[in-house]
Amino acid sequence: MYRESALDEIRIENLEVFAHHGVYPEETREGQNFYVNAVLYTDTRLAGEQDELMLSTNYGEVSLFIHEWMQKYTFKLLEAVAEHLSRELLLRFPYVASLDLEIRKPHAPIPLSFSSVSVKIHRGWHRAYIALGSNMGDSKAYIANAIEAMRQHPLMEVRKVSSLITTAPYGGVEQEDFLNGALCLDTLLSPEELLEELHKIEASAGRERLVHWGPRTLDLDILFYDQLVYDSENLVIPHGDLCNREFVLEPMNEIAPYLRHPVCGKTVAVLLQELRDREQCQE
Repeated sequence: MYRESALDEIRIENLEVFAHHGVYPEETREGQNFYVNAVLYTDTRLAGEQDELMLSTNYGEVSLFIHEWMQKYTFKLLEAVAEHLSRELLLRFPYVASLDLEIRKPHAPIPLSFSSVSVKIHRGWHRAYIALGSNMGDSKAYIANAIEAMRQHPLMEVRKVSSLITTAPYGGVEQEDFLNGALCLDTLLSPEELLEELHKIEASAGRERLVHWGPRTLDLDILFYDQLVYDSENLVIPHGDLCNREFVLEPMNEIAPYLRHPVCGKTVAVLLQELRDREQCQE
C-alpha cells in the first residue's frame, strides 16, 4: 500500500518461466523461456526486528505467483505482460507499495545477434485526495453512493472520509447551498484514469455539466495526487483554486491537516487559517 517514506527492497532476479507470450502464432503455440526481475518496495523494519515472516512479503510466494500467472495467461506484447502482472502483484501483496518489474525475452524472433530484449516498468500505489460536493436532490445519498462506489472499485482503497459541511455556493451562480466533504484514497490509477472513473461515478448520479459553477447532483474533484504538479487540457493538480475555497480546506483539514501543498509548501492547516484571516480582514 501507499507509503511516503523511503522504502526497503526485496529483489527477485532472473526468475525463469516457460510461457506462451508473443506476437507470432508459433510463439504462443510453442512457448519459450522468459526471465523476470522484480524489485518490491516495502518496509521490512518490523519483520526484521521481530523475525516474523507474516510481517513481510514472502518472496517465495511472489515467485510462485509470477510463475503460475505467466503460464496461465497469454499476451502478444511484453508491455501487456508487465502491465497486467504488476497490477496483480500490487493487489495481491498488501505490504508492497510499489515495484520495478522487468520481463526479459532472450529468444525473441529477431534475425540478429543479441542477448535479450526486455520491458521494464515501475508501478505503485498513489495517494489522492478527492473533494465531494452536491446541492441537488438527496445530496447525502449522492455523496454516500459515490463513496461506496470508490470503496467497491478494484483499483481504489478509501482511507479516510471527512465530515460533511453545508456551505454557501461558490462562483456567483444563484443556487441552493452545497453539502461538501473530502476523502483520502490510495489508487493504482494514473491521474487521468482516476479522473475518468470519477466522471463515471458523477454520471451515474445524473451529473450534467451545463453551467460553470452551477448546481449539480454530484461533484468529485481531484485535489492532490501524491506531491504531483500536473497540468493538462482536462486536469490540473493540485486543484487550481483550492487555496480560496474554505469548503474544500475545512474538510481537508479534518483528514490531512499537515499535508503540504506541492507548489507553495504550506500545510492544509496553514492555508485554511490564512484564508480565514483574509476573509476576516475583508469584513
